[in-house]
Amino acid sequence: MNSVAVIGGGITGLTAAFYLQRRGLKVTVYEASSRIGGAIQSVRQDGYLAECGPNTLLETSPLIGQLLHDAGLTPRRLDPDPRAAARYVVRDRHPLAMPGSVPGFMTTPLFSLAAKFAVLKEPFVPARRDGVEESIAEFVVRRLGREFLDHAIDALVSGIYAGDPAKLSVQQAFPKLAQLEATYGSLIKGQMFGGRDRKKRGEVAKDRAPKFSFDEGLQVLPDGLGKSLGGAVLLGAAVSRLTKTSAGWRLEYRGGSGIAQAEHQAVVYCGTAFHLAALTIDSPGIPNPAPLSEIRHPPVASLVLGFRREDVAHPCAGFGMLIPGIEKFRILGTIFSSSLFPNRAPAGHVTLTSYIGGERHPELAALPPDELSRITCEDLKVLLGVRGRPTFTHCFFHPKAIPQYNVGYGRYRDLMNDLESSTSGLYLAGHYRDGISLADSIVSGCKVAGRVAQALPPNDGNPPEFSKP
Repeated sequence: MNSVAVIGGGITGLTAAFYLQRRGLKVTVYEASSRIGGAIQSVRQDGYLAECGPNTLLETSPLIGQLLHDAGLTPRRLDPDPRAAARYVVRDRHPLAMPGSVPGFMTTPLFSLAAKFAVLKEPFVPARRDGVEESIAEFVVRRLGREFLDHAIDALVSGIYAGDPAKLSVQQAFPKLAQLEATYGSLIKGQMFGGRDRKKRGEVAKDRAPKFSFDEGLQVLPDGLGKSLGGAVLLGAAVSRLTKTSAGWRLEYRGGSGIAQAEHQAVVYCGTAFHLAALTIDSPGIPNPAPLSEIRHPPVASLVLGFRREDVAHPCAGFGMLIPGIEKFRILGTIFSSSLFPNRAPAGHVTLTSYIGGERHPELAALPPDELSRITCEDLKVLLGVRGRPTFTHCFFHPKAIPQYNVGYGRYRDLMNDLESSTSGLYLAGHYRDGISLADSIVSGCKVAGRVAQALPPNDGNPPEFSKP
């Protein structure tokens, strides 16, 4: 019987395992920790709902809606309050709404007249054609000017990657921006004319993609997939060695009674880059994965605070606020969680989810929860007019949060490609390779399942294909 080992019970691994199982293949998911879901974790307590990792899922691909349908989770989908569409960026210590139209951009106090003029000139800036890899900071300054970097892109990069725009590669971390310049010679022209190409591919730009969650938070998704997989998921099963055999692969992993072994025809690795770097892979001619340990993963702390509605001066009627480093606050940004979705806070209260650490302040992320709460409340007092003590506090520390696709990251992707191509039956997927967003991870899981299914015939003899919603 053809069987597949999926290493890692995060959203990529669960998605891949779910579709492989539906395609008639025997699947076993090996998860080192005591729970599935990876960075996704929702906590319901005292009338509050705290998201420890991502807060929303962007529907950038039809594969995402298809996954919800196939897993029977569409009825539990929760779209955001349409009144919470506004996004804020802090300037001069005040959150200002980002403009949503050309007239709004021309009148916003977020940018000076010089910065607005620089954006209007962007279609006439020559495209770079020399093939040199740039940081996102270099790219933005060249095309849009320094002010746009300092007061917009820096905040955006912190919100997405918790990263440093002077280090992140535009080609690796924001490939679609690089592609817009390469194809259309301009970001603005690309936005105007690129919509038709995205529509043909069934894709939606991330800034326009619908976002959603579930009635009890994002944890509903991995829990639903785990329920479908049933006994195929092994918890507390840390894989330490892969050995190539004539029939496929032998795994060594920590089981309930010590080290155990299992045989599979294929292995899909959906864990982290640093765990892959430490994995022993015995196969003739396969490259050493150890260099993947060099990939930077800055620490991030997620702090969810509840307050009485009357103790927050700002209306918080929007998605949240991003904070550029030039503003000198310690938090990276805040999501207005209870404005986005219902039942995130008791009646008469609000829930605010803030992030601390990243490449901007890595030394702060590991502080004790009481200290993180104090720091966050001090910043929120200035930014949102918060007063009084929180009525709810939940802190979650991610010691190695988001892989940084910094300049030179291509050499790690080349190594990943070499790992796959040097031996049969080994597949790599996940946020260290295919994009860091939750949506990227789901699409990665769907696609790797398709690749494996093309290589292994199903045990039930049925042709491999996705079901249609």
